[in-house]
Amino acid sequence: MEQPARVPLTSIYRVFFEIGLFSFGGGLVPWIYRDVVEMRKWMTKEDFLPGIALSQVMPGVSSTNCAIYVGQMLRGAPGALTALLAMLTAPFICALVAAWAYKWLLGLPGFQETMIGVAAAAIGMLLRTGIESARMTTKGLAPMIIIAGTFVAVGVLRLPIVPVVAIVGPISVALAWRKSAPPSKPEASNPDSSNPEAGA
Repeated sequence: MEQPARVPLTSIYRVFFEIGLFSFGGGLVPWIYRDVVEMRKWMTKEDFLPGIALSQVMPGVSSTNCAIYVGQMLRGAPGALTALLAMLTAPFICALVAAWAYKWLLGLPGFQETMIGVAAAAIGMLLRTGIESARMTTKGLAPMIIIAGTFVAVGVLRLPIVPVVAIVGPISVALAWRKSAPPSKPEASNPDSSNPEAGA
């Protein structure tokens, strides 16, 4: 079977540089999903889904965590480092420029309204990615209950995410492990013991 061609490091850097440069307003994980899975077909949905989960529960910014995961999956440690540097280069430069021109930008007509609109679009993309992930994982009643419980705990009750994940995470893993475990085969009955006339 022919092995797929490796993604060049230059392509990884270009894609993540563009994501970091043009995806204003947060919600970068949906941008990464669109470019990596839908547009370039570098990864499948099933391969990308664990990256979403890890990027949310691991310490640090979710977008950089996701970039590291994708780079690692595509080209190992060099890919992870390349994706991380590419994600941070453009925002670092933009932050320096924005800090220098902050007062001037606030004086532009409609600047704050534009940023609100961009943030709303980012939230919409994040919601779409969440729905897509839920469709791939909610196969049964238990995953739906876990998702709903997590949403209520974090989104409604405003509980800290760390203890919620510490409780819900092991439960989810245990349920997934039990579901993926192969069913135990019944032991074959001994014909000699079931038939008293055998061997007579």
